[in-house]
Amino acid sequence: MLRGNMNLEEYFARTGYNGSLEKQDLETLTDIFQHHIRAVPFENLSIHCGEKITLELEHVYNKIVRKKRGGWCMENNQLLAWVLKCLGYDASFLGAYVFNPHQNMYATLMTHLLVKVVIDGKAYIVDGGFGVSYQMWQPMELVSGKDQPQAPGVFRFTEKNAIWYLEKMRRKQYIPNQNFSSSDLLEKKECRKVYMFSLEPRTVEDFRFQCTYLQTSPDSLFTQKSICTLQTTDGFRALIGWTLTETTYNYKENMDLVEFVTLEDEEVEKTLKEKFNITLERKLVPVNVKGLYTI
Repeated sequence: MLRGNMNLEEYFARTGYNGSLEKQDLETLTDIFQHHIRAVPFENLSIHCGEKITLELEHVYNKIVRKKRGGWCMENNQLLAWVLKCLGYDASFLGAYVFNPHQNMYATLMTHLLVKVVIDGKAYIVDGGFGVSYQMWQPMELVSGKDQPQAPGVFRFTEKNAIWYLEKMRRKQYIPNQNFSSSDLLEKKECRKVYMFSLEPRTVEDFRFQCTYLQTSPDSLFTQKSICTLQTTDGFRALIGWTLTETTYNYKENMDLVEFVTLEDEEVEKTLKEKFNITLERKLVPVNVKGLYTI
C-alpha cells in the first residue's frame, strides 16, 4: 500500500472516506469515487499562478493529498488508479479525444486520461477528471447503446468500429440571473458529445507531450481559462476566470438550477478557500477568454 511516502490512510483522510475496504466490488468503488470527486477539485490553477504541472505520481500525491489542491485528468485519474490498484482492483489507463463543441469535432490530440476497472469480468469507466456537468458520479458500465441515468443527467456509451463515444443528455436549466442567460459558459444543446476513446491500454508516458502542450500552448483551453470545479452532494460549483457558478441538479422536475455571480479580484482567493477548500501558495491571475468551454 505504500509508495515512497504515499499511503492510503492519508489519501482517505483527504477525501473523507471511512467505509469498508475489504471488498473489491462496485459498491465500494462507487463510494471511494464519489468521495474523491466531492473532495478533490478538477482545476488547472497551477498554470495561472506560475507553477508547473508534472505527471510524477509522488508529485501528484503531494499536491492533491498534502497540499489539498485539485488537478486535471492526468493527475486526478492517475491518483485514483493508484488507490484502486493498492486495494486490489483491476485498474488500467485508456486515452480519450475530447469533443470540441465550437469546432464540432473531436480533438486530434489524445489529451484525456481515463481509468478502466474490471470487476467480475465486467468493465467500467471511472473518470474523476472531467469536471462541471460532464463529470460522471458513478462508474459507467462499458456497454454500447445503454442509457445510464445519474444525478448529473443521462450518460451513454456508443461503440462503432472499436471506437467508444461518450455523450450526455442534460435537463433544462433555470438561470435566475437573466444577465447570464446567454452566457457562453452555458451549454445550449440538450445532448452533448463528450469524448471518444479506444480500449488500447495506455501509460502515463503516453501523456507527457500533452501535459506540456496543454499548459504552454496559446491554443490550449487551459491557458485561456483558469478553471476550478468541484462536485457537491446535489450538483457542482465552478469558478471560471471571475465567474462563479453553482448548479443544483434536478431542483425541480427535469430542471437544473444554475446560479451565476461575477467576482471582484479581491474575492477570488476567499472564494477558492470557502467554496473549493483551496489555498494557493502563489498569486492567481484569473483568465477567461470567451468561448471554448461550457459547464
